[in-house]
Amino acid sequence: MKKLVFGNVLKKMVKMRVLVPAEDVDLSTVKYEPEAIQAPHLMGSVFKLFVRIVESRVLGSLIVSYLKKQNKMVEMLRNTVIPEAPMFKPEFPPQEPEHGVVVLKEFGKPEDRVESALKCLPHYDPASHGNMEPASSFRYWKIRDYAHAYRSGLVTPSMVAEYIIPVIEEFSSKKPPTPLLISFDAEEVRKQAAASTQRFEEGKPLSILDGIFMAIKDDIDCFPHPSKGASTWMHEFRSVNKDSVSVSKLRSCGVILLGKANMHEFGMGTTGNNPNYGTTRNPHAPERYTGGSSSGPAAIVASGLCSAALGTDGGGSIRIPSSLCGVVGLKSTYGRTDMKGSLCGKGTVEIVGPIATTVEDVMLVYAAILGSSPADRISLKPSEPCLPILSSNDSLNALGSLRLGKYTAWFNDVNSTDISDKCEDILDLLSKTHGCEMMEIVIPELNEMRTAHLVSIGSEMLSSVNPYCDEGKGVRFNYDTRTSMALFRSFTATDYVAAQCFRRRLMYHHMEIFKKVDVIVTPTTGMTAPIIPPSALQLGETDMQVTGDLMRFIIAANYLGLPAISVPVGYDKQGLPIGLQLIGRPWGEASLLRVAFAIEELCAKSRKKPATFYDVLKAI
Repeated sequence: MKKLVFGNVLKKMVKMRVLVPAEDVDLSTVKYEPEAIQAPHLMGSVFKLFVRIVESRVLGSLIVSYLKKQNKMVEMLRNTVIPEAPMFKPEFPPQEPEHGVVVLKEFGKPEDRVESALKCLPHYDPASHGNMEPASSFRYWKIRDYAHAYRSGLVTPSMVAEYIIPVIEEFSSKKPPTPLLISFDAEEVRKQAAASTQRFEEGKPLSILDGIFMAIKDDIDCFPHPSKGASTWMHEFRSVNKDSVSVSKLRSCGVILLGKANMHEFGMGTTGNNPNYGTTRNPHAPERYTGGSSSGPAAIVASGLCSAALGTDGGGSIRIPSSLCGVVGLKSTYGRTDMKGSLCGKGTVEIVGPIATTVEDVMLVYAAILGSSPADRISLKPSEPCLPILSSNDSLNALGSLRLGKYTAWFNDVNSTDISDKCEDILDLLSKTHGCEMMEIVIPELNEMRTAHLVSIGSEMLSSVNPYCDEGKGVRFNYDTRTSMALFRSFTATDYVAAQCFRRRLMYHHMEIFKKVDVIVTPTTGMTAPIIPPSALQLGETDMQVTGDLMRFIIAANYLGLPAISVPVGYDKQGLPIGLQLIGRPWGEASLLRVAFAIEELCAKSRKKPATFYDVLKAI
């Protein structure tokens, strides 16, 4: 009796919340709760002062505790009894094979996989695509356009290099600087281009990717460039002696590696703001952010200078900038790509993935870089990688049988109805054109998932950089990074375990949803590209409301390891790009690429030329 009384008193004291097991949640009682973030928007000298206060031992601890309480973080984690056991990295049940696909040899040569991917694409007609004449509506030059131009002798990789090099240098020399790349060696690029040009002259290109220019995000190793994570000091402690696994695969296909692309410092932000080197601008509106953290990769692709780029995605860092810049970004299943040679290669939420102007170019790059690490092959037991066959009528049949799930209340939680209306219109057109079935779904505990993801990615990031902070380098972080680090340091072992318990709950909910639908559809972001405050360029800024709007729909793919893709579907009233996100079941990249390709075709005529655009093949 005394035990019971004491337990009830303790429960009331801490306002304990006890969850029922995930399988017992009554979905009919789930009500969508819009995210309400309580945090100040700071920049300039006020922001600088705030960071110094929040890093102080006593007052800083009180401020962080207050903000966590205001955002119900303590309530969700420490004061909640979660019946599920922790899931410390994504665990997937066995998945049914996808239909209408080609299986790729994961352990084969990257160039052989690229050749298999090429055969999946629709027929390429040089008369309509590769004649170097302007199209009736805007479109980007694709990888196959470059390949045709090289093979026809119309241009050479060296000619393309000589056009691109001065443009890259110009971005870095602007006042203030707006660099696309933060590590660039013109002579190294010329050397790669000359080797590729010689291969074409000898009739021995390595693959369809030979001579294709790509940028690599600055948290992925690409020899001989340092990997700084867009900081000013990481390269002083971590040398780069060889390519990362993904970059090595691209190099074997003949890709010309242009340099290391700008990013939000250490990936700890969603806008792409970087006081260290300068903030990359959105090609559609230079006064606006690109989105982050893969800001440079998305911008250089959207500007037309590169056909594709490699980014990393631990919290929407490929999909957010792809959406804001009007290009395509693929986040594959956790473990589908080998993270060796990435600054954040030991985490449980991040992948390396492609950004490109079109779905078919994403497919070609994805085919080159895929392949699980030896450890992930043992623990995750991945399904065989495959790609959709887009070159036959069977593809239309496979597309028509797909079921798309939409949680309407969540879908409509955007700061402009331009976003939800445009995404809704495209989905309606997709259903009418191809017969895809739309189904209403419910996803419980979305706010808990956001908090649990923050604890997971924050703890993993802190673990990665802590050794360097102990060396006194913490003060060399940007102010927004230091703000994030102050929050991350407040997380306890209890918080981390609770977050992993939520991972098992949310995995259950999503696997139940995927018994009914093949793809979950959402807008990619809850807002279009935000304006860059001029006072934020020198010292950065913290704006958690913008972060919340940008990250609203992207968390599940990282936290649960699910594949997802952002595809451009139109523009808001200001002419800013809008992206639609497709989230798939584990190892379901082929279905996502199939749907994304169909959507891209439906939107092709409405695509607009960015304000900053370089028509490379036409200009040479």
